[in-house]
Amino acid sequence: MKRQGLVVLGVALVATFLAACGEKPQTNAQGVKHDAVPWSGTGTKENAGTVFTAPDWKVGDKTAWQQQLKTRTQNGQNEYNKEN
Repeated sequence: MKRQGLVVLGVALVATFLAACGEKPQTNAQGVKHDAVPWSGTGTKENAGTVFTAPDWKVGDKTAWQQQLKTRTQNGQNEYNKEN
């Protein structure tokens, strides 16, 4: 009885180890991608963002970007403000 349990456990361990060997590497073939700064926007024209862009935000306005992040943090993640 014990021998059969050990055999099943051994087979399960071997199967787990062999499954791990079959994984493909998760590397970027093109190398490092250098993104633009976050406040550069998604478009090249004024107010030409996506539906996720805040209204009246201008492309490249770093100060407005930082202020929006501060506001979103206070309004969305501050439990005290949510409850009171």
